[in-house]
Amino acid sequence: MTEPPKRQDDYPDEAIEQGFQAIMARRVPLPGGYRQGVISAITVLLGFSLLFLRYWNFEAEGGWTVASILATLLLAVAIILQLVALWRSLLPRDDDEPVYQVTLRWFLASIVALLAGVLLAGLTASHVFNL
Repeated sequence: MTEPPKRQDDYPDEAIEQGFQAIMARRVPLPGGYRQGVISAITVLLGFSLLFLRYWNFEAEGGWTVASILATLLLAVAIILQLVALWRSLLPRDDDEPVYQVTLRWFLASIVALLAGVLLAGLTASHVFNL
């Protein structure tokens, strides 16, 4: 009878199994509903961002100024950050609390960029900035 082939890395299967169990023991799953809630929040904000960017770029009256271009760039950055947060929230590993917290930081950064862009757009549209 022939022996089963040895693993090239010389690790017994028991050691690998123990390492896997140690990783699973450190895993902290999220309570039910957390991921669905953040996915819903991201998609709602993403929808608003895309509609506002469409309005700001194609329907708003007036010419392009430095401030309006800066507002557009901030809105674009916010949309990119929201897409990254949405992508991360849809990954299976986002069910772990540490990964989920990083996703929330991406989402928070997108909210800050969006608020700055909308505020700058509003100030530009009201002619507070004449740049």
